[in-house]
Amino acid sequence: MITSVLVANRGEIACRVFRTCRERGIGTVAVYADPDAGALHVREADTAVRLPGAAPADTYLRGDLIVKAALAAGADAVHPGYGFLSENAGFARAVLDAGLVWIGPPPDAIEAMASKTRAKELMGAAGVPLLAPVDPAAVTEADLPLLLKAAAGGGGRGMRIVRELPALGVELTAAAAEARSAFGDGEVFAEPYVEGGRHIEVQVLADARGTVWALGTRDCSLQRRHQKVIEESPAPGLPSALRTALHESAVLAARAVGYVGAGTVEFLVSAEGRPYFLEMNTRLQVEHPVTEEVFGLDLVALQLSVAEGGLLPPEPPRAYGHAMEARLYAEDPARGWAPQTGMLRALDFAGSTAAGRAPDAPRLRVDTGYSAGDTVGVHYDSLLAKVVVWAPTRGEALRALRYAVRRARVHGPGTNRELLVRSLEHPDFAGGRFDTGFYERHLDVLTEPVPGERYAAVAAALADAAARGSGAGAGLPARVGGWRNVGAAWQTKTYGEHEIRYRGTRDGYAVEGVEGVEGVSGVSGVSGESGVGGADVRVVAVAPRRVSLEVEGVVRHFEVTAYGDEVHVDGADGSYRLTARPRFTDPSRRTEPGSLLAPMPGTVVRIADGLAEGARVTAGQPLVWLEAMKMEHRITAPASGTLTALHAVVGRQVEVGALLAVVTDATQEDTGNTEDIREDTT
Repeated sequence: MITSVLVANRGEIACRVFRTCRERGIGTVAVYADPDAGALHVREADTAVRLPGAAPADTYLRGDLIVKAALAAGADAVHPGYGFLSENAGFARAVLDAGLVWIGPPPDAIEAMASKTRAKELMGAAGVPLLAPVDPAAVTEADLPLLLKAAAGGGGRGMRIVRELPALGVELTAAAAEARSAFGDGEVFAEPYVEGGRHIEVQVLADARGTVWALGTRDCSLQRRHQKVIEESPAPGLPSALRTALHESAVLAARAVGYVGAGTVEFLVSAEGRPYFLEMNTRLQVEHPVTEEVFGLDLVALQLSVAEGGLLPPEPPRAYGHAMEARLYAEDPARGWAPQTGMLRALDFAGSTAAGRAPDAPRLRVDTGYSAGDTVGVHYDSLLAKVVVWAPTRGEALRALRYAVRRARVHGPGTNRELLVRSLEHPDFAGGRFDTGFYERHLDVLTEPVPGERYAAVAAALADAAARGSGAGAGLPARVGGWRNVGAAWQTKTYGEHEIRYRGTRDGYAVEGVEGVEGVSGVSGVSGESGVGGADVRVVAVAPRRVSLEVEGVVRHFEVTAYGDEVHVDGADGSYRLTARPRFTDPSRRTEPGSLLAPMPGTVVRIADGLAEGARVTAGQPLVWLEAMKMEHRITAPASGTLTALHAVVGRQVEVGALLAVVTDATQEDTGNTEDIREDTT
């Protein structure tokens, strides 16, 4: 019997495994890199062991240090989580050689599936349908489009879509370089790229006696950078014959490698309904909660049981209802999914998790590795939380998840929350008409500015005034020398592009016209019964933390929380993150035209070949690549001209705003744009 488990991971998955261990009376051991010294998974574990350093290569990827940590802490088993060493056969063997229990599949099964090229050969021999590989040296126009993939890859690293033949050589080189950097293996292969396909996967669970369960399907088609954003189970709209074929193929794949434990077999289903094997993940998946919710299982508990030699019943339980998961990331989808960092000041979600609810009532589950007060850093993945909802039907689950995400209080770094809400509201997603190209087609619309932000800025300005006692209560600010029968002077507060002018009156607050706000012109109203000026927007009530505005006859309430110049405004229609602009610009913060500044903290991993001071560059040309939060971002030239300075150095850690390079515009008509970051999605 397992008595203590070390989780060779961090963040959300470590917390998830610890939860099951606590429920079953099993001790827990965490490992942590220096940036994670105060992380939630460290605080929740019974004991913790430091892995000196910050970079994954020095910490969470050091299998030898992790085995030593397990032995030192008295653990008798190791759970790898997902990512890092979870699919490393050598690490699994090291754990077993140390006399510890490995909570995962046999090392030989991991090894068999570790290389995508070798895995495809095994699956083809087992009768699993797959896409035929394409020899890059013999590619013709008829073979396009192609998908280049790292043989040892995962998480979208080393993947490139090639649509034009002249780009093949460049993309092969780039894919191999990224694969070598991420996985230590530069092997890349090519296969046909299926347009309009869906990413469907099957959860499998097997014991040591040969029983293999196929636990339904999951649709993971909504992806950015080949990484999943929204998942659900069961996959909607699949014919029963296709579901059966997917289940049978997944079982064949597991048996072909003698699989034991939890794993996932991934397929690409073409628009015509033909399934093709993609890969097998020999670990627990990030999206495993949707399967747990539909089948009423705890997959981590079953992993523990199988690792102890337990046997599965001949058949799995029946599935019931529908589950959806949305991944909340600290990132900016409108700026190439650029990761965001900083202190997480609040993380609360709306929805029912209380005991005693009706059996068929929707239920909410949040898996996270953060709590209020934690810092989101640059070294690791930007996933803040997985928001999971179960309901009897897909429509009810969709509605409950949309409500939970929209009403969440997420204060701190910018997130993809608005993108999630709009994705869930999109008619194509709601109607089950989507594929892996969803964001490629709809991202521009899904990331348009939020209209309600203008009203949120009004609420923020008035709450600030109330907090400072400027016109609160009776309307006029308190003044030395007593009450005066005149209105207060107009005051201005600016949040981003929104300049708000307001003043205290005898009855409350008045707001002057806000440029660009529909329905706001002149003096827009005051608190109390009487109104001044236009009636389209009226100030109903103001307090330091809560403001009510009547917009087009509907009263809307805004909760306002300020953290210095950073202000978060939460309302029924959404949440807004605003930054108050100072009245005067600090001259020391100005940058020269053509300066390329680091838009996030990260590590310089590449500089364009042959790039040196004095080189001619063209607008949009990639110059420097930064790696942050397990993603690679490229910084491009803001204009055509001459590279007059190059400060970036490969391997150097840079902070946000660090000067990377300077390009002098050939036309001397630089517009002052200081940065242009674009995601390296090719």
